[in-house]
Amino acid sequence: MIITKLKSNFFVTLGIVMLFMACKEEVKTKDFQNTEEKKPNIIYILADDLGYGDLSVYGQEKFSTPNIDRLASQGMMFTQHYSGSTVCAPSRSALMTGMHTGHTVVRGNKEIQPEGQYPIPDNTYTLAEALKKAGYTTGAFGKWGLGFPGSEGDPVNQGFDTFFGYNCQRLGHNYYPFRLWSNRDSIVLTENSGKGDAIYAPELIHTQTLKFLEDNKEKPFFLYVPSIIPHAELAAPEGYMEKHRGKYPPEKTYNGTDDGPEFNLGPYRSQKDSHAAFAAMVDLLDAQVGEIMDKVEELGLASKTIIVFASDNGPHEEGGADPEYFNSNGPLKGVKRDLYEGGIRVPMIVSWPGKITPKSKTDHVSAFWDIFPTLSEIVGVPVPENLDGISFLPTLIQSGNQLEHDYLYWEFHEKGGRQALRKGDWKAVKYDVLKNPDSPMELYNLSEDIGEENNLAESYPEVVKEMQSIFETARTDSDVFTFSSETYLSKQ
Repeated sequence: MIITKLKSNFFVTLGIVMLFMACKEEVKTKDFQNTEEKKPNIIYILADDLGYGDLSVYGQEKFSTPNIDRLASQGMMFTQHYSGSTVCAPSRSALMTGMHTGHTVVRGNKEIQPEGQYPIPDNTYTLAEALKKAGYTTGAFGKWGLGFPGSEGDPVNQGFDTFFGYNCQRLGHNYYPFRLWSNRDSIVLTENSGKGDAIYAPELIHTQTLKFLEDNKEKPFFLYVPSIIPHAELAAPEGYMEKHRGKYPPEKTYNGTDDGPEFNLGPYRSQKDSHAAFAAMVDLLDAQVGEIMDKVEELGLASKTIIVFASDNGPHEEGGADPEYFNSNGPLKGVKRDLYEGGIRVPMIVSWPGKITPKSKTDHVSAFWDIFPTLSEIVGVPVPENLDGISFLPTLIQSGNQLEHDYLYWEFHEKGGRQALRKGDWKAVKYDVLKNPDSPMELYNLSEDIGEENNLAESYPEVVKEMQSIFETARTDSDVFTFSSETYLSKQ
């Protein structure tokens, strides 16, 4: 009886202790999620076609990016972060929905004339909507590309309180546009009519970005800054051009579209100093990042603001761009539209004073679809069950159990159809899958071959078999963005 009673008391006591510890953990979690101190402002800056090697902190040697380097010195650099896709719209869709291109609603660049792209459906739950639910004021400034003006995919219909910039990514090719959008209003830039070049759109958008910070300094905000820099065309204000002109010989000339009915409606203008223009554009982007950082500091918000900087895909080759000259993809193979590392591995830097160790670096494997669950965990809103993403908050704060992806998946619907997988250190790539469903698989070990030079498919048939099984199950069909050899061949 005594022994039985002692055992009973022991287990009762143990149960109380465990319950107490669980309650403490629950309180700690709730405290992390719900206090104002733990609800940081969030700024996500997205460059357009900036390569892994286009920042000096990631190895660029021909020019420097001191402000983005400063951001890295205050936070964490990711060395194995991946974009949502290898082109604009699907990459942004992966970011906004937390799903990879085998599941997200927009899987390609699908034009809607006269202006815009295929819209995210109204029933899509976006990152911006999740943050609004958490009490955040939301603003987007730059290029959208996920729904034509007035559509259900219009940014103001997808969780953003404020939008200013280019709705259409095709018109975002041009830096002196005839108009921009302010929420649902078309803002005609009469100074750019004809062949005018009085208003450089990124500067006007940047002014509105800083104004958003001023207007919302008293409440939690989510500021999304999808810049159009340094996407083609290659153009920068004269002050920046003068700073870089003549420094990158031999210079490269690009002959573009300078008149006619298509002028300034997508095709790129000519540029006789393409190298200087590219460096000048990245210089301007770096300056704008610096001004955002400075504004946050000036407003007394630095200690409670997360700043993320990334790029939507690898470096482009259009409009006179010369990624080989600048080593824009660093040690990686491929460029924009490739599913080799150079097309999808991108820089990402995250600063969060007091939470992230300054000058830290991680090789944690992450992707755009991880941003949604990560920010959701930080601000304390439920993560939708159907997301492909995994929160990397434990990596950021170097605390807790960091879950890892079983695999990452991409598909690209142009160029004959392309697919890629990353599982651990293994990378599988398949090209021309729509022309030939039995196209051979390439297999690389990224831990030993970051440049994807040695195809190991013949040496590791068991890995090829495993990867093929994943290729067949990683995606679901889309009625809009069809991805089958039958559909592809019927269109040829």
